[in-house]
Amino acid sequence: MLYEDLVAQALAAKEKGYAPYSGIRVGAAVKTADGSIFTGANVENAAYGLTICAERVAVAKAVTEGFRHIVAVAVAWDGEGFCTPCGACRQVLYEFGPGMRVIMIDAQERYQEEVLAVLLPHAFGV
Repeated sequence: MLYEDLVAQALAAKEKGYAPYSGIRVGAAVKTADGSIFTGANVENAAYGLTICAERVAVAKAVTEGFRHIVAVAVAWDGEGFCTPCGACRQVLYEFGPGMRVIMIDAQERYQEEVLAVLLPHAFGV
């Protein structure tokens, strides 16, 4: 499966990130089973615990539009190395597709992919 469109949308979403504290913007794009794509960006807060990750924003948008099966997620950032979802995001993503492909993008717009279940072994599930 090719992910150029998903990668492009994650990169575009990254530009909308709100990161006045860390300075690292993150963008995500999730693809549902029917091919729909939903994007999200990180939204930081002075009370760090209230920060919302880009992946969870994208998942929430998909779910509120009635989608429950996500087949892929792309995650891009301004940081070094490939952008991997945090543990909390991995668990949220797992709820909607343990077998989904995770496309991790670096600051040079290169990407690599992995299966979510490999990134989150022994996840909680239904």
